[in-house]
Amino acid sequence: MVDIHLTNTRTRKKERFDPIDPGNIRVYACGPTVYDRAHLGNARPVVVFDVLFRLLRHVYGAGAVTYVRNFTDVDDKINARAAETGRAIRDITEETIGWYHDDMDALGALRPTQEPRATDYIPQMIAMIEGLIAKGFAYAAEGHVLFEVRKFDEYGKLSGRSLDDMIAGARVEVAPFKRDPMDFVLWKPSEGEQPGWASPWGRGRPGWHIECSAMSAELLGDVFDIHAGGIDLQFPHHENEIAQSRCAHGSKVMANYWLHNEMLQVEGKKMSKSLGNFFTVRDLLDQGIPGEVIRFVLLMTHYRKPMDWTAEKLREAEATLRKWHDMVACVEPAQFPAETVVRALSDDLNTAAALAAMHELARRGAASELAASAQLVGLLDVESADWIYSDVNASIDDEIEDLIENLLEERAAARSARNFERADAIRNGFEAAGVSLTDEADGTSWCPTPNFSPTKLREI
Repeated sequence: MVDIHLTNTRTRKKERFDPIDPGNIRVYACGPTVYDRAHLGNARPVVVFDVLFRLLRHVYGAGAVTYVRNFTDVDDKINARAAETGRAIRDITEETIGWYHDDMDALGALRPTQEPRATDYIPQMIAMIEGLIAKGFAYAAEGHVLFEVRKFDEYGKLSGRSLDDMIAGARVEVAPFKRDPMDFVLWKPSEGEQPGWASPWGRGRPGWHIECSAMSAELLGDVFDIHAGGIDLQFPHHENEIAQSRCAHGSKVMANYWLHNEMLQVEGKKMSKSLGNFFTVRDLLDQGIPGEVIRFVLLMTHYRKPMDWTAEKLREAEATLRKWHDMVACVEPAQFPAETVVRALSDDLNTAAALAAMHELARRGAASELAASAQLVGLLDVESADWIYSDVNASIDDEIEDLIENLLEERAAARSARNFERADAIRNGFEAAGVSLTDEADGTSWCPTPNFSPTKLREI
């Protein structure tokens, strides 16, 4: 079995992945707050951890991996969007989840095993909060419940910060009901039209951090294998998750491995609306940039390095994919991906090295290995590559099919008559027209490539 090594944020070391149960590998990734379209930065962790999901399935078996990514569908940003638009909260979250699925599907990301919604796990959150209060780690005050950070000695270990440094440098909500500025909200009161649920502390709603702790525990257990997310979530979100989960369950860890992807820039600058370089995945798709090209660009940089999105990378990605699609269009993928590609991915998800190994496969003309390797990273799915094949499929009508069949019959007749010059001319003509032929015992099959040209076909 292939050894996978991952850089563990918790220990700050690259470590061999040693699952709790090789037959039941459990992964959790923080998902979106569903009030608006996902921007390009949101897409990076989706693609990165989709590759992790694919690699784990390849090594341990598809049925051995449970991948959970949540939807935060109760949040003040959602409430504000509802107040701003006059729409029902449920309508907004349902629509946004649909957008998210459409956009991430377009990037070739597999759907996680489970996609829990926070609002479906309110009872579990309340039960966890009650347990934290009972154990002395949380307290109720003025309709709120807060986690008492100084009761957890290892707070700050994930992000490598001391509590005093955090207080000095962080934006913390100062409130009279807090015992300490760093204490964070587990439950807060709801008023008027705000969504709320009955609780021992009055009608209210959960804080942001408690939802991931409750859902991961319910679906993956008190301790699971991998927790993943963007580096922007390391503090305070993941730090708070660890604190409340470990105190609730009395465990030494929440997850054995923590993976964080770095941030994304655009042409060397931070993506922001004020700079005019902020765009959503849907913006790019609507501009005609194929999802597969977006995915390729996101894979060009190692996930632990800041990534720069540039127009040049887009051009390079599209040119490479067109070349590779042409190579694998009519090829049966190998049974297994190339060892060089698997080895690169197993070395801390080094997608940049994996793409370099795939370039070498293409250089050597190893089309079947390239096809299998591309599937492992979510590329070259011929079935869904509409951006490559839409024009090809549209141009193959009954007339073209009849022409191809007639030419194949003419070639077969020429070969039978030992007129190899004409037979070879027809085959060469097919190749120039972007039609691949496969001679078999029971006849010749044909397959169009992305370079298919009806004009050149008619010239044969």
